[in-house]
Amino acid sequence: MSEELKTIKELADELGVNKQNVQYHIKSLPNKERLKNEKGIILLTIDEQNFIRAKILKISTDKVLADKVSTDKISTDKISTDKISTDKVLADKVLADKVLADKVSTDKVSTDKVSTDKENNFLIEKIKIQEEQIRDLKEQRRNGKEQLDIKDSQIAQMQNLLDQQQRLALQDKKLLEEYKSEINELKSLKMPQEDKKENQSQEEVQTIKKQMEALNDKIKGQEQLNNQVSKKWYQFWK
Repeated sequence: MSEELKTIKELADELGVNKQNVQYHIKSLPNKERLKNEKGIILLTIDEQNFIRAKILKISTDKVLADKVSTDKISTDKISTDKISTDKVLADKVLADKVLADKVSTDKVSTDKVSTDKENNFLIEKIKIQEEQIRDLKEQRRNGKEQLDIKDSQIAQMQNLLDQQQRLALQDKKLLEEYKSEINELKSLKMPQEDKKENQSQEEVQTIKKQMEALNDKIKGQEQLNNQVSKKWYQFWK
């Protein structure tokens, strides 16, 4: 691997911080495209390393480069400066870790809110479905009641027709008995005496015939009326 390129872990080990700290500062790099090796691991150029190093150590990029070149000529004052810088790095590390922890906590709150919203939406949809089912049941119940009312009305009509037929049957029976009685009375009438005048006998015979024909017409008319009522009753039950 080129000495100028370093992975995130290598730079983090060099600066004495964790990988998350380096990744946090990578987001501030002006260029958004990263170099990667054959394994897909991100590689940082020397400029990117200096930028992140300056962010973490809180010193300028030029001073970081100068300190890097003169590493073998560190004086006592430089050692003291490095110690101060190291303390500052540790303090910055703590601060960065706290920022990262706060971000994780905020992400968790957001995730919990999304989960709660999904659960609330699910409950709302479930309530809507139950309300729709209740409306369907009420509609079915209303339709069933209407059908029962129609059946009750039909039964009442059939009962009225049955009562009417029974009354007509009794009337027919009474009329038939009356007609038969009249016919028997006519038949029982004695024929005119031979010694009566011929014109009078002819008139009486014609009168009797007319009365019998009238009775027969009444009987036929009553029978036709009974047939019509029976047909109506049959069509109602059909």
